Amino acid sequence: MEAVILAAGLGTRMGKVTQTKPKGLIKVAGIEIVHRNVKLLSKLGIKKFIFVTNPKYKETYQKFLEKLKDSLGIDYTIVINPYPERGNGYSLYVAKTAVKEKFVLTMSDHLYEEEFLKKAITKDGLIVDRIGAYIDKSEATKVRIRNGKIEDIGKKLNHYDGFDTGFFVLTPEVFKHAEDLVQKKEVVELSEIVKNAKLPAGEVSGYFWMDVDTPEERKLAKHYLIKLSVKGTGDGWISRLINRKISTRISKYLVDYLTPNQITFLTFLFGIFSALVNFYSIPLAGVLYQISSILDGVDGEIARASTRTSKLGGYIDSVLDRYVDFAFLLALACAIRPDFFFWIVISFAIFGSVMVSYSTERYKAAFFEDVYKVVPAMKYLLGKRDERIFLTMLMCLFNQVKALFVILAVLSNLRVILTLILVWRTKRAELTL
Repeated sequence: MEAVILAAGLGTRMGKVTQTKPKGLIKVAGIEIVHRNVKLLSKLGIKKFIFVTNPKYKETYQKFLEKLKDSLGIDYTIVINPYPERGNGYSLYVAKTAVKEKFVLTMSDHLYEEEFLKKAITKDGLIVDRIGAYIDKSEATKVRIRNGKIEDIGKKLNHYDGFDTGFFVLTPEVFKHAEDLVQKKEVVELSEIVKNAKLPAGEVSGYFWMDVDTPEERKLAKHYLIKLSVKGTGDGWISRLINRKISTRISKYLVDYLTPNQITFLTFLFGIFSALVNFYSIPLAGVLYQISSILDGVDGEIARASTRTSKLGGYIDSVLDRYVDFAFLLALACAIRPDFFFWIVISFAIFGSVMVSYSTERYKAAFFEDVYKVVPAMKYLLGKRDERIFLTMLMCLFNQVKALFVILAVLSNLRVILTLILVWRTKRAELTL
């Protein structure tokens, strides 16, 4: 399957930013719109891309796509629309000489989440969203469907069945309908081709997609992408109720300026700093440790929002987190100067804290799957890192450090034992099926 991306428009509604570059190369949440779509579609197996642009932006797109060609393993063709004022339907028409097989069609200024694209490429025709959860419904293009095909399309439809997502799965047959209209009219819009061809309606509802036409929509799109970047599984209660509400706000401001790896390193340094503060003020150290826990979510949010996730990044982040936890608890223990026998309790607290993470990461290494997805009961177990850090802050504030170590020693090791039991039962059940 091929992909055609229409990028011939001048993007005048976006303001000054499109005076120097096309709208498709504007960054939203740390990555260019076109880059995001090409990257996600290439992950789904589409390797040939056909870009329809105007003469003004040909060289700009050429340089940009050359950079993507090797890194994403794609091939591309640039087709020039010398008359962009003739409408996006005409842009589709001029792509006919480059298209050889079934293809997806989208616009250079449309954003989609990965799950939308996974479902959309399995459909046919115009992809319709019946819900429109992330768009201004009053401004969106509506569609009316009859017998599974598009009967009517337009922004002013009073009775409609869904919204035009700007994403299509088409065959070269559509060019016959485009040619009929091009020969009759000077300006041809895609909506006219859709209606003329009576395209099938493929439904993908409830997922994120947006048409980014204005600076306000660009800002809103970034907000949604950061919001959607929160992990679906694995977060503890404190992350869900407190940390993520703060970290996503931080991510929104940093995503365009810092990389996930830079955030990981800065958070690590902040965590080590919080450990050293124990020798100055234990309550302050506890607060800083909790702040480091909040910041620890930012690198992952930025990575997912900007499609820059990597196994290496996740691995490094996990290792550095263990160093921060070990350093903080060890520094806290040294600061209270415990006797020899209480060091045994401290050892169990530190060891158990490390084993909580090890037990889940080791599961992933052994079975190549996320334990939180396979064993749903895991999300109800107390003692995840965010919960332990929040508890640590509270106990430090109330000068109950010895009680903290006792609780951590019991809580963390009990969680590991329960994890082993749940995994054992799950895997035994799988063997009996």
